[in-house]
Amino acid sequence: PQKGNPRPRLFRLPEDEAIINRMGFNNDGAAVTARRIADARRGSGAGIPIAVNIGKSKVTPLERAADDHLASFRLLRGVADVVVVNVSSPNTPGLRDLQHEAALDDLLARVLAARDEAGCAHPPPVFLKIAPDLDQTGLDQISQTALKRKIDGLIVSNTTLSRPALKEANLAQESGGLSGAPLFARSTRILAEIYQRVGQTMPLIGV
Repeated sequence: PQKGNPRPRLFRLPEDEAIINRMGFNNDGAAVTARRIADARRGSGAGIPIAVNIGKSKVTPLERAADDHLASFRLLRGVADVVVVNVSSPNTPGLRDLQHEAALDDLLARVLAARDEAGCAHPPPVFLKIAPDLDQTGLDQISQTALKRKIDGLIVSNTTLSRPALKEANLAQESGGLSGAPLFARSTRILAEIYQRVGQTMPLIGV
């Protein structure tokens, strides 16, 4: 569980049809979330597909990030229809470093091994959520690792740290990830470039 970043941490830019956020993964923790999902499945949430996003906690050192992902995954794999491994939030220190080839390969290998452990009755598909700020080398490495590990899909993309020309100039300099209309062209281009690399080997979700 963690409180996330200090408020204010979400800024609406209506003239740009955009949002800047630095929420910081505010949440009640994987154990509470797993119980909440299980309860929902017995009630009004029955039959509704649920995808769960996991990432390292803010206080977790980068060298223990995979352990953090695994702890959350093991708690949630029995209730989630899809688990999304998030290595692309700009608001958790060091998280995007997990997109580098060696770190990503190790993380995905460990999560997929945990998915296939005995006792997991309905192993959920594992998707990877990436940043829109990757260069060509980064896109190559992520695509190669995704294909090597045979993950179930990619989500393209998270929010961007870049700041295109925005009408709401007074808010443009707020730190955090930018989403909305200003990101559409960039995220769509990254989606196309990922498709060029992985083809129809796995589903791609454009965000």
